[in-house]
Amino acid sequence: MKILFTVLLFLLVSSVAYAEGCDSSTNANCIETNSTTNSNVNSTMSSETTVKSPPPSAMSPTINNSNSDLCTVGVAGAVQTQILGISAGATVRDMNCERLKNAKVLYDMGMKVAAVSVMCQDKRIFQSMMNAGTPCPFDGLVGSPAKEAWKNNPHLVPGAKTGKNKEWSDEDKNTAKGAAGVGGLLALLLLLI
Repeated sequence: MKILFTVLLFLLVSSVAYAEGCDSSTNANCIETNSTTNSNVNSTMSSETTVKSPPPSAMSPTINNSNSDLCTVGVAGAVQTQILGISAGATVRDMNCERLKNAKVLYDMGMKVAAVSVMCQDKRIFQSMMNAGTPCPFDGLVGSPAKEAWKNNPHLVPGAKTGKNKEWSDEDKNTAKGAAGVGGLLALLLLLI
């Protein structure tokens, strides 16, 4: 019984030692893991923006149309790239405005036939006068003699296409020149970019 008591005591002591923990210095079958982590993060950020000059910009010229008696229209434009800026401006004569003002002044002076003659320089008005049965004056002639004179001289009719290039009127040529100028300017700007 003494042996049994010793064995029980030994088992009891060994279970108490195991329950308390494992010490790798005294027990070779024990694995001990210790982990320690220390972490410090220090962050400093500094930012500074300095603008010494404003970005370049092309300013289009202002063209004032404050005088309502002038028959002009102001046209201006500007284009700015990273390298180059171009601006331009011009005034364009409004021929229809001039025609209306001249006809009104002639009419106010009592020269009604001359006022109608000025208005008949527009091909739309010329055609509407012919359609109404009241042809535009021709070299001092009015009424039926004027109608006969216009039929005998079709090359003098406003907007008549004459010469080598009958498909193009003066207005069409001016529009084509303007479109070519704008297209050339845009092509130049694209090349500079």
